[in-house]
Amino acid sequence: MADQPPLTVDVISDVMCPWCYIGKRRLEKAIRQVPELSIEVRWHPFQLDPALPHQGKDREAYLNEKFGGPAKAAAIYDRVSAAGAEEGISFAFNKIRVSPNTLDSHRLILWSRADGLQDDVVERLFRAYFVEGRDLSKASTLVDISAEAGMESDLVAQLLETDSDLAKLRSQIEQAGGMGVTGVPFFIIDGRFAIAGAESPETIAAALLHADATRTADETMTVN
Repeated sequence: MADQPPLTVDVISDVMCPWCYIGKRRLEKAIRQVPELSIEVRWHPFQLDPALPHQGKDREAYLNEKFGGPAKAAAIYDRVSAAGAEEGISFAFNKIRVSPNTLDSHRLILWSRADGLQDDVVERLFRAYFVEGRDLSKASTLVDISAEAGMESDLVAQLLETDSDLAKLRSQIEQAGGMGVTGVPFFIIDGRFAIAGAESPETIAAALLHADATRTADETMTVN
């Protein structure tokens, strides 16, 4: 149906979630498997650990609290690294020095949408954190990423010094919880079908095709 708008995929995600990075790669593969479909991907906020301080927390201390120490964390991340390698992601968990509060990263993602740069900014944030070990709790890191993506970095720097859109993001995170989202990534296709977790590209592609084949003018699930 050529007159229909693009099929929407709303991705609820957190930039400190390695499975979200893997899920992004699998979504991209799925989209390539259905070239006949026009698809619009939109990114939405979630926080795995909203209790982290604004300046973040020492990574080793964070792993001790969350997993009982680096050794236990390494066992968990071995599986993540293997899954990432299959998707072309070279996770470098050893480079991460700070576990960040991700609200400011989500602000950057929100602001990038107006420039049509959301997907690029999300990718750069994932890579900065998981591959390069950059500190996402620092405003300077986010400003640099915005500049690399082609955003107005001077404006980003000014906005990060304010509370701009923090209330909006917190509301969106609460909305996700109200929809039953307890873990990420979480994909909502055409406002009607949900996929929880970083499923295979084939599973996502099948869901995209089914959503397209059953499209109507009405949507039962809306993400703002």
